[in-house]
Amino acid sequence: MNTSTRNALRLLATTAAAATGLALSGVQPAAAADYPVNYHFSTGFLAGFASPTTAPAGADDWSCRPTAAHPYPVVLVHGTFENMNDNWGAASPLLADAGYCVFAFNYGGASATSDIQGTGTIESGAAQLATFVNQVLTATGTAKVDIVGHSQGGMMPRYYIKNLGGAATVDKLVALAPSNNGTTLDGITELGKQLGILDPANSFLTGSGACPACVEQEQGSAFLTALNSGGETVPSVQYTVIETTDDEVVTPYTNAFLPAAPNVTDITLQNQCLLDAADHLEIAYDPIALTDMLNALDPAAPLPVPCEVVLPVTGPLT
Repeated sequence: MNTSTRNALRLLATTAAAATGLALSGVQPAAAADYPVNYHFSTGFLAGFASPTTAPAGADDWSCRPTAAHPYPVVLVHGTFENMNDNWGAASPLLADAGYCVFAFNYGGASATSDIQGTGTIESGAAQLATFVNQVLTATGTAKVDIVGHSQGGMMPRYYIKNLGGAATVDKLVALAPSNNGTTLDGITELGKQLGILDPANSFLTGSGACPACVEQEQGSAFLTALNSGGETVPSVQYTVIETTDDEVVTPYTNAFLPAAPNVTDITLQNQCLLDAADHLEIAYDPIALTDMLNALDPAAPLPVPCEVVLPVTGPLT
C-alpha cells in the first residue's frame, strides 16, 4: 500500500469513528448490551483500520472467566489483508454482550503493528494461532476454546487443528466465508480491490507487497491439496460454515463448504433470507450471519434468525 493510500484510509477511519459513531441494527442477544454493535462493514472497517493493535470492543479482557452457560472462550481469527480490529467490529461486542469471554489477535503481518495482517504463510499464521490459544487457555483455566474465523481465518484454523495439536483444544470452529477449498486468483484480486490496498504498479503477489497466503489460498494450491488430503475435518471438532451466494472473493462460493459429515453444518445465507445480499466483506458484520454464529456456538439456546435487507459492504438499511 502506498503512503497516500494509507494516510487516506487513516483519515477516513478517524472521521468515521468520530462523526458517524457506531450504527446499530439487527438482533441483539438476550443479555443486556454493554457494547454497541456495528453491523456495517464500511464504517467498521474504516474505524478499526486506524488502530490495528487495539482489540475490538469486548475482546481481550484477560480477567474474564467463562461461565457454565458459555464454558469455552471464543478466539476470533481475522482474514487476509485485515486485522483484528477492523474485521471484528460486530462479532466481538456481540459475543461479549451475550456473555462470552472473547479474545482477538493479529497474525501474518509484516510486523505486529502493521495495518494489514494475514499475508504471511498460512503455516506461520497457524503457529501464531496455536501460541495465542495456549495463552487464552492458561488465562481462563479452560481446556478448550471455540474459534470464529472469517475468510482465511475460517480455513487456517483447520491447519492448526490437523497439524499443530488443535484437535485437542478446539471444541467448535465457526467459519464465515472461509477459503476451505480455495479461490480463483480473480477472487483474491477482488478482495484487494475492495479493501483499496492494491497498488496498480506493484503486484501484491511479488515484490515488496508479497502475500504468500494469497498464493496458498488459490484453488488447487499445494498447500490446500495437502491440508485437505485425508479428510477436511476431524471427528472431535464441530464445524459450521456460513456462506453467501454473493461472495466475490471465495469463488465459486461453494468452495467455502466442507464435505457432509455428522459434525459439519454448511449454511447458505440466502436459503434463510433472500433479502440478504451480504458479500465476502459484509458477512462478518451481517446480523443474519452473526445470529447463525451465535446459534452455532450455543445450539442449546437458539435465537430466531432474522431476515432483512443487507447490502454488500454497507450492510443493513437501518
